[in-house]
Amino acid sequence: MGGMLYWMEKYREEVHNVISYIRGPLVEIDEDMIVVEAGSVGYNIRVPLSLLERLPRIGEEVRIYTYLQIREDAMSLFGFLSRQDLKMFKQLLGVSGIGPKGALGILSAMSPEDLRLAVISGDTKAIARAPGIGAKTAQRVILDLKDRISMEELMPEPLSGRVGGDVRGKSSFGSAGKEAVDALVALGYTAMEATRAVRQVEITDGMSGDQVLKASLRHLAV
Repeated sequence: MGGMLYWMEKYREEVHNVISYIRGPLVEIDEDMIVVEAGSVGYNIRVPLSLLERLPRIGEEVRIYTYLQIREDAMSLFGFLSRQDLKMFKQLLGVSGIGPKGALGILSAMSPEDLRLAVISGDTKAIARAPGIGAKTAQRVILDLKDRISMEELMPEPLSGRVGGDVRGKSSFGSAGKEAVDALVALGYTAMEATRAVRQVEITDGMSGDQVLKASLRHLAV
């Protein structure tokens, strides 16, 4: 019996991942649903409201990373603009009591980036603003996801620039950015406030944590 349950779960997991992404012209936007044409087929894809403002114009090409839900009475595609956002959706599905509809509701009320910030900073109120999500469920989201989200996921990509034919890496940002966030938290700012401020700084290769901190404080003073 245990072996059968394992293979059933394995089958469900493979079905969810059967369509990695859909790429093609954006044909239609309707509330929380978009239509993308690929291979002469129009795919109805449910998306969070926070994604709509980031979509290209109708007729332009878009790549949507998808999650396929199959039930006895229906099949539904859920879509996101990046693998990282799709990962956030799947992580929410791993929280007890949250299904695709609830996960989409959370990511409609706040962007995946803001959700990561809320989880790291323990902001239950921000998560509880989502429709159908109470304080207890919001606390469960934070407890279940806090260890799965690293500070590095909240940081922006470094400025890209070729130096001697090579693209600069992320290591300098990782140390300087995290040092600045830690310093701001020590000064009394919340983790969310600190991370938001650091994200607004264009961190270049060679910047120290102190330099990033000073630049971040200017954004907090605005």
